Amino acid sequence: MKIAFTLILLAMCSIGATAQTKQQVPSKEAQIKAALLAAPAEKRDGAAVYGYDASGKFVLLRKGTNELICLADDPKQEGLSVSCYHKNLEPFMARGRELRQAGKSTEEIFQTREAETKSGKLKMPKEPTTLFVYTADANAFNAATGEVKDGYLRYVVYIPYATAESTGLPLKPDAPAMPWIMHPGTHGAHIMINPPRK
Repeated sequence: MKIAFTLILLAMCSIGATAQTKQQVPSKEAQIKAALLAAPAEKRDGAAVYGYDASGKFVLLRKGTNELICLADDPKQEGLSVSCYHKNLEPFMARGRELRQAGKSTEEIFQTREAETKSGKLKMPKEPTTLFVYTADANAFNAATGEVKDGYLRYVVYIPYATAESTGLPLKPDAPAMPWIMHPGTHGAHIMINPPRK
């Protein structure tokens, strides 16, 4: 009797674990739907989308026809975080993913990309290029459907090596939604625009 009960319990746990694994990676359609929330409406139809296959591998989910690349939410992380950026930022973004996967810290990633940009190994865009980031709390995001309530969209414009002096921007915002410059004078210099949250 005990053996039968144990076998049933193990089988149930196995089924539960399998179901949980399948739920960890949403469908391709749901990933694309959520990822595109970060893109301007007029750019969504032509944006390329990267996300995850059933095994959790990072893959191209949809080819693009315009200049935007969108990244689906990482199913291993709590809540929603999707982004879209200009294709000229892809070498910078791809290198960041590569270093993160290798276990590098945020500071190590920054220093590595700074050195590689200065050496010419890593190419940064010559023109200002935009990144859109859309986030939501876990209780406001349905990963299975890609539906989101109360999401938050912020904007970043990369201008490598720009400074407060070259742009006229402050180093911190003095008012809601005021643009400001972060990491001035480095490869990762960018304008931050954080609209007020609802």
